[in-house]
Amino acid sequence: MTRSIPSIEEGATETREDTRTLHYLLRLPQPVDKVWAAVATPEGLRGWLAAVEVFEPRLGGAVALHGLGSGRITAWDVERVAEYTVEGRVRFHLEPGVPDGTTVRFTHAYEGERKPPGWRARFERLLDVLTAS
Repeated sequence: MTRSIPSIEEGATETREDTRTLHYLLRLPQPVDKVWAAVATPEGLRGWLAAVEVFEPRLGGAVALHGLGSGRITAWDVERVAEYTVEGRVRFHLEPGVPDGTTVRFTHAYEGERKPPGWRARFERLLDVLTAS
């Protein structure tokens, strides 16, 4: 069995009018269900991203993450897509990796010139959490 090595790849940043979109590609050795739990549950998000104040796991549900703001869940397809309108719009699209593991296509769309959160450092914390559990 081949063991995949985790990687974090930063893609291009797109700008359209006043909206910037960051792209990341994460290749993780953990299965989709474990990665989903880390990006789409209060316990998982608390472990690497932010304390969860409100989380209604459904399309249109409320979400509030400490320090990131509050918004709605704007896409929800269990074990595939979770999208939240906090700090703009953040989207996690999960795909089974080949031959194993999970590929996460992450985007963060936000308006204005402000500097976005340090996603690379946050993804490194995510890797640490996934590896430890």
